[in-house]
Amino acid sequence: MTQRTGKPGAVILTGSFPVIRRNPLYLGELTRRGLGVLVITAESYRDQATEAIGDPGNPASQITEIGYVSGDFTVQGAFLAGAIAQATAWRNRYDIVGAYAVGDYLAEPTGLLCDALGVPSPGLRASRACRSKFLQRWYAPELSPPSLTIPAGDRETADLSGISYPAVVKPAGRSSSSGVETVQDEAELRRRLPDYPGHEVVLVEQKVDGPEYSVESLVQRGEVVFASVTGKETTDTHARTFVELAHSVPTADDGVRDSVLSANRALLGALAFADGIAHSEWRIGRDGVPRLMEIAGRTPGDGLLVLYHLATGTPLEPEIIRIALGEPASYPNPARYARQVYLEHETGFLADVKVEWPDVDPVWIGSSGVWPDILPGTPEDAPTLRAVLVHQPRGTELVPLASSDDRSVSFFIDAATPGELDELEKRVRAAISIEIKPG
Repeated sequence: MTQRTGKPGAVILTGSFPVIRRNPLYLGELTRRGLGVLVITAESYRDQATEAIGDPGNPASQITEIGYVSGDFTVQGAFLAGAIAQATAWRNRYDIVGAYAVGDYLAEPTGLLCDALGVPSPGLRASRACRSKFLQRWYAPELSPPSLTIPAGDRETADLSGISYPAVVKPAGRSSSSGVETVQDEAELRRRLPDYPGHEVVLVEQKVDGPEYSVESLVQRGEVVFASVTGKETTDTHARTFVELAHSVPTADDGVRDSVLSANRALLGALAFADGIAHSEWRIGRDGVPRLMEIAGRTPGDGLLVLYHLATGTPLEPEIIRIALGEPASYPNPARYARQVYLEHETGFLADVKVEWPDVDPVWIGSSGVWPDILPGTPEDAPTLRAVLVHQPRGTELVPLASSDDRSVSFFIDAATPGELDELEKRVRAAISIEIKPG
């Protein structure tokens, strides 16, 4: 995209600073084009952002300017005014040729910024609906499980008689599986509702018992230029929570791929999704029909970008930037099978993590948040353990998994076939030990 004024060209990236920092290809792609990198992130990240930007050896030093916004992560729209104020100041000094939401909580403000700037984005409907689970049910009821939206002020009076159990209760605007739980009957649901902050909208829906999948889609001018189905595992198989424990790119279950991709295309159409990357999540119950759990209009979380790099040999970030700048984008199909596994842990205080594997040591990222480079091999490689990450600092109290932030250790593997990948996972699990001091 060419500059349209005499001002220096720049692109706005929004979202969690740790996520932006651990995906340096975004920064590198923009810097290579001679564009300034403007970042909007939460005030809570100011100290670590200031330190990272001031270190010439840190990829974050490529950031031109950073703006901080304040708000409550559980309140939808809390960061909107701050994002608009910061972008207004920048618009007077830069020719802003693109904007992209790396994380959830600033995705809607980013869509509004793009709309006013006339640059590619998911679109106003998609930018708004992708941050609200009840709006997703409104726009795509035929793709969703039966559900009930309970506004913040209606918890005492809501008619719960039409809900089928077991049901899932979830806050409508949070991420990272926070606050999502199974309830078995109306009495349990009524006991659970007061636990949510008074301002939160709560969604209650029929639980879909079955495997979970996600779809990562690159969309340009309303057309899907790439889409792939990821297999998932969550804690709900043995607990009441839904914390993600594994991602497999691509899914080995060919029997569901076409139906999930078809449902995903219908969802993108219902939301009028225009430009960007979409990350949708689905469950398939006993009837074999995919049901929408949620969709986000931003970079997929956890290590999914790493997994796509391992599976295809090509990073996703440059294509995402091309879409944000209106340049033609494409992406290859996976040539290998890749998986990230999060290990469950005992409760207590994290003392150490040991890995009995040749040439692989655990990388402790809990304090810095900086991930190491996890690079792909070749399609002909033997099954390979690429990395073991420790997501919490030593001494952290490990608690039962209630959200993604509670997880402690993960590893990345890839192989030529699903069978080889499954066998490798068993061996790696046996090679990793998490040492816990009792609380």
